[in-house]
Amino acid sequence: MKSKFEMSNMGELSFFLGLQVSQREDGIYLHQTKYAQDILSKYKMSDSTTYGTPIPVNHGLHPDKDGKDVDSRLYSGMIGSLMYLTASRPGIMFAVCLCSRFQSQPKESHMIAVKRIFRYLKGKPLLGLWYSKQQSFDFKAYTDSDYGGCNLDRKSTSGGCQFLGDRLVSWQCKKQSTVSVSTCEAEYIAAASGCSQTLWIQQQLRDYGLNFTGTTLFIDNNATMSIINNPVKHSKTKHIEIRHHFIRDCAEKHLIELVKVHTDDNLADLFTKAFDRSRFEHLVNLIGMFNPE
Repeated sequence: MKSKFEMSNMGELSFFLGLQVSQREDGIYLHQTKYAQDILSKYKMSDSTTYGTPIPVNHGLHPDKDGKDVDSRLYSGMIGSLMYLTASRPGIMFAVCLCSRFQSQPKESHMIAVKRIFRYLKGKPLLGLWYSKQQSFDFKAYTDSDYGGCNLDRKSTSGGCQFLGDRLVSWQCKKQSTVSVSTCEAEYIAAASGCSQTLWIQQQLRDYGLNFTGTTLFIDNNATMSIINNPVKHSKTKHIEIRHHFIRDCAEKHLIELVKVHTDDNLADLFTKAFDRSRFEHLVNLIGMFNPE
């Protein structure tokens, strides 16, 4: 690069915009420990009690129109700080996205939910993403969805994650734009969204001379896989928007390969719903989040 650009060598990258990078012989550890401690101090949560998960299983978050109003600027600032932290802490992604839906009129119940995320961070400040050099380099993806999980408008949440070997390289958590009338439809839309991200990563890797055509896409819903693989079932799919049907075309062109995975082994589950502590920590560990030090 020095032959093409004017540049100076400032040494090995260790800190960049709040992201800490620890480079070792056996891999790279990405984390935001200092940033997490800074926002805990900023919002006076450094001495708070801790929780084992960022959100309870039966959270029951809803608009709460009769609840007590809280400072919307403070609430939005806390959400924004947590959003930036998801760059290395995908485990809090679902909880942060859920709380962000109430930024226009935040209530006391919503603030309590946000503070619980901070209390979880207080108890787990050192978690980060570990990228080992000793693993395989196969490309695979997981996709999942809840069904009508949003108490605001009953829209479902799509979740997805992509791996190179066991290294997490991309993850998504997004509320769907339309209300799904069945679990199958919600899963189908989530699969289409995950397929789009997978194709984009395929294209990026192609620029480096790596061809990952036929990427394995893990889905835990048999009906969704049946609709994608069987073009005859038109009567059952007319209510699904046409723009989501491109995943069938991708499967026919062998750009992706659909594989059934048991719900317990679907890593995208982490981005669609809340879990108890044991299940949550199990999923966090499986996506490669821990402190190697």
